[in-house]
Amino acid sequence: MQPIDAVSVGWTMGHRALVAYRRPDWLYDLQYSHWGGESLSFTDRITAEPPCANGAIERDVLTDSITRDRILTDYLDPCIHEALYLVTPAAEHAVDSFRVCWLEWGGGWDSGRGAAVAVEPADDRALRVWFRSTKTTLADVIEMGALSRRAAQAYLEARICDELDAAVYTYDDVPATDPDRTDASRSDR
Repeated sequence: MQPIDAVSVGWTMGHRALVAYRRPDWLYDLQYSHWGGESLSFTDRITAEPPCANGAIERDVLTDSITRDRILTDYLDPCIHEALYLVTPAAEHAVDSFRVCWLEWGGGWDSGRGAAVAVEPADDRALRVWFRSTKTTLADVIEMGALSRRAAQAYLEARICDELDAAVYTYDDVPATDPDRTDASRSDR
């Protein structure tokens, strides 16, 4: 049997990011980038001309008139996205960059507990190393039976909030505008 070649079947890897442009009413218009999450380079590349980082950000708007909290809970899947950029066009396209951290372990791909950590591009590597090291150590502690997954996740969330002032959130892949969405579907997460 031949191994599946991801490229030949249309699957492509990427470093996905969401880019949110703040409007005068403090809501956001949300766009997508397939490669914007790799190095947080968009912090310096998003300008008034061209606002889409020379084509690196798709021009199609995913959604408009959305709050920052809803970007996190309804669009920023921590299993898929690596970065979030908040752009303020009224302030000469000032960009705040956030690294997205997935707060779950293997086997929890359907769970969307994440953290958005504000970080300058120069500090991004240190943040990624810290997070990966801390999460890997906790995975070893879970494997040894010293902590439950729930206790380890609570510890990881506390550390990332206390040390990095992260915004911890639960992503729900059922959009708030979906008529089939119920409070019960959200509480299952």
